[in-house]
Amino acid sequence: MFDIWPNQAIRPAAIPPGDTVSQVFAAAVRQRAGKVAVRQKEFGLWKETSWTAMGAVVREIGMGLVALGLKPGDVASILANTRQEWSFADYGVICAGGVSNGIYPTDAPPQCEYLLADSASRFVFVEDEEQLDKILAVRDAVPSLARIIVMETEGLRHFSDPQVMTLDALRALGREADAADPAEWDRRLASRGPEDLAILVYTSGTTGKPKGAMITHRNILSAIAVISNESIRQNEDDQRMAFLPLCHVAERVGGQFLALYSGATLNFVENPETVPDNVREIAPTIFFAVPRIWEKFYSAVMIRLKEATPLQRALYGWAIEQGREAAELLIEGRPVPPALRIKVALGRWLALNNVRKAIGIHRCRFLVTGAAPISPDLIRWYFALGVPMLEVWGMTETSGAGSVVPVDKVKPGTIGRPTSAIEMKIGPGGEILARGPTIIKGYLNQPEKTAETIVDGWLHTGDVGTVDNEGFFRITDRMKDIIITAGGKNITPSEIENELKFSPYVTDAVIIGDRMPYLTALVMIDQENVEKFAQDNDIPFSNYASLCRAPEVVALIQSEVDRVNAKFARVEQVKTFRLIDQRLTAEDEELTPTMKLKRNLVQKKYADLIAGMYRSAAA
Repeated sequence: MFDIWPNQAIRPAAIPPGDTVSQVFAAAVRQRAGKVAVRQKEFGLWKETSWTAMGAVVREIGMGLVALGLKPGDVASILANTRQEWSFADYGVICAGGVSNGIYPTDAPPQCEYLLADSASRFVFVEDEEQLDKILAVRDAVPSLARIIVMETEGLRHFSDPQVMTLDALRALGREADAADPAEWDRRLASRGPEDLAILVYTSGTTGKPKGAMITHRNILSAIAVISNESIRQNEDDQRMAFLPLCHVAERVGGQFLALYSGATLNFVENPETVPDNVREIAPTIFFAVPRIWEKFYSAVMIRLKEATPLQRALYGWAIEQGREAAELLIEGRPVPPALRIKVALGRWLALNNVRKAIGIHRCRFLVTGAAPISPDLIRWYFALGVPMLEVWGMTETSGAGSVVPVDKVKPGTIGRPTSAIEMKIGPGGEILARGPTIIKGYLNQPEKTAETIVDGWLHTGDVGTVDNEGFFRITDRMKDIIITAGGKNITPSEIENELKFSPYVTDAVIIGDRMPYLTALVMIDQENVEKFAQDNDIPFSNYASLCRAPEVVALIQSEVDRVNAKFARVEQVKTFRLIDQRLTAEDEELTPTMKLKRNLVQKKYADLIAGMYRSAAA
């Protein structure tokens, strides 16, 4: 299908054998040896680590844990940002026969306490002094905790605590233990079976305490096999980026474990703020990201265009239109005429190649989006730009695997067809149900939640959707998010929210209106782009809050709301809105780790603001 897009044909990956993650890791180290496994920046330079070198580090960490008393099935947690040491610790725990659990680096001490206690963690890896302080504040409430291991020791030169040791000291202990009994490592690699627990992934807990999803070795290997073989095909020649939280199933399975399976090189970004720069440096060949990232790239291009010369804007406009025309033909399964192919090639040479390079996606065979709904118009824009974008769907409870839009048949707005590892159907109330070898074992310590969620082998996903005659599923909303207005009209807010987020000036939005006479919205602006708008138009502001209150900014967002309203029936239109005048980051409770606004929490926290909207609109 994509014969005028990057070539999708690649040689199959050389898959390392094994029935558990531990066995596959050991086989990958033997099989790939000196090939590059991961890259990470140190002192401004990208440093490569081979599979052999990574295998040695993982073995040292694992044997160090064994020397400290870790037994097969014991849990160790990791509290750190996404970095190669996170991955090394993860593999070290798993290969030593343990169960690995991630804790978000933005979690507060009480949240860390709950996760450590609920998982009965015996060990916890922390990134630095900041994260260490969190654990020290709650360790007395976690009797299972035996040792705390610190990755970075800056600021801790004179710190001493019998329960705390450095990662370097753990590795040295591992080397000593390995020298004393080299056969123990092989025993540990063989100590767990396919049905044994490998990792815990805690859900966000927006409606109660977080639930620890129990993911087995079989779950993980089933997921990465179908992802690599049927959807996101890759091999040892591919360059991937690791920047989403490794606590989240998307980066853990779709990034780290998929790279283990396929041999693709994982490039760890410096920090979340450097992602745009790192993308350009790495130039990945496959790029998975959440919609928030794709929206920001699009917004940045739109803002740059406003600063371009009239000729540059005209060339871009003509080129993107040729790309859109060709993309629509291919999406519809129709041939692209030779004359249009020539125009597409010319448009890329004149404008679009530079746009792709500016983003850093010029080497991508395809882009992958998931973890949240995305605007179909945004998908079409990337197609027009010259890189196919595939939408995938999966959950923590499906070990990250579910359905994918196939490369040879794209339907924007759908989540594609189920992979061979998943059977999906529409259940009562329009809920999507799924079953297969990737479905989790259940929730740790919560048998009643497990029984509610997995019934007769079928996972109740909580997503409402439809399926067409070609087997393509479409998610219309979350069951708990469906809005029923006072007039009895059922409305799916995500469709309206996605249209609003397509604006370069809107980062996120929450549609309100359940049991109300009409719809309203809470909107979070894109700070960078709105600040640029204010500066270009001599609009005074002193901080983020004053920026949100500026009448001209409110009018700007009103124009974006008006644009969206024109696409929907009157009952689905947003009558009024308010801007959230507090800048939210990943550390704020209103945002999920993938930077989505938590609907229920937002509605509770901003209840007075919402009530004010309905009072003013009714006046």
